[in-house]
Parts: sequence; structure tokens; C-alpha cells
Amino acid sequence: MRTDLIIVREYCDKVHIEPSFVSLLAESGLIDIEEIDNERYFPAAELQDLEKYTRWYYDLSINIEGIDAIRHLLGRMEQLQNEIAGLRSRLRLYQGNKFFEDTESDYF
Repeated sequence: MRTDLIIVREYCDKVHIEPSFVSLLAESGLIDIEEIDNERYFPAAELQDLEKYTRWYYDLSINIEGIDAIRHLLGRMEQLQNEIAGLRSRLRLYQGNKFFEDTESDYF
């Protein structure tokens, strides 16, 4: 048996959430659920995401569609931040170039 799986039923009992919530997340494609010998499991690697979605759902009353939208927007924001960091790094390369320094005032 794989050791990187967490039993859904036991997790839900421990943190006092409904197993149907985990099922909704799985149906929406937000987490993966595996069924082995009539027991449902989720990968331990998804525990952090599941905890985050649980807080949003129970503490902030955000529905599954809202959770999916927020997850998508946060992912896109992280992607854009990485792109900005890459562009800044490339810009530093050009700023260190003598040619760029000589012609910089012509363009800006």
C-alpha cells in the first residue's frame, strides 16, 4: 500500500468536515481522490490545498465555484509575478550593457 495517501473518512473525522465537501472538491477537479478496496484516499501532497479550500469554504463561506475561481486567479497571479521577475532579470542584463547605457536617453 502507498504511504503517501490519506484516508478521506479519517481526515474528515479528525478536522470535523463533511466527507461530501471533499467529494465536491474531487468532482470539481480541485483535488484527486483514489478508491482502493472501497476506501477513498487523497494524496498527502494535496493536504495543504485541501486545508486552504476547507478554510475558504467553512470560514469564509465561499462555494466550490468560488474556490475554483480564486485558485485559478492566484495561480495566474503567481505566473505573472514569475514573468515580471524574469523580465526584471533580463532588463538588468541590458542595463549593464554599455550600448544600452549610451542609447538609453534616446528612447526614454
